Amino acid sequence: MPEFAPDSYVIPADALEERFVTASGPGGQNVNKVATAVQLRVSLYKLGLPLAAYQKLKMLAGSRLTNDGAVVIIAQRFRTQEANREDARARFIEMLAQAHHRDARRIKTKPSKAAKARRVDSKKARSAVKAGRGKYRAE
Repeated sequence: MPEFAPDSYVIPADALEERFVTASGPGGQNVNKVATAVQLRVSLYKLGLPLAAYQKLKMLAGSRLTNDGAVVIIAQRFRTQEANREDARARFIEMLAQAHHRDARRIKTKPSKAAKARRVDSKKARSAVKAGRGKYRAE
């Protein structure tokens, strides 16, 4: 699989849907009047991703994934629509890059005979210490 390059990846226009809503939090009168927060919805089906990337993206999205297969990202960090739009898209591209990253395969290992012997010896030593804590019997 070729390496994913976030700079060169273009999200298809029909996969995106942007809605501008009023942001929450501080901001004075501006926050009540102007819809600056961006709600970015990206349809995963229209992206045409490889199966492994699609499955990992679903896992990364978590609660941001809707039942109809769209990832919803809300950006309201900035005071302007344009800055929030760029922020939402950048966050999605970052998520997409993580989805394309393949984890290294884990190679199974097993403990050596010496390691098993050390483990058993330490268990026997602890057992002897605990056995010595029994009630004292006067004879």
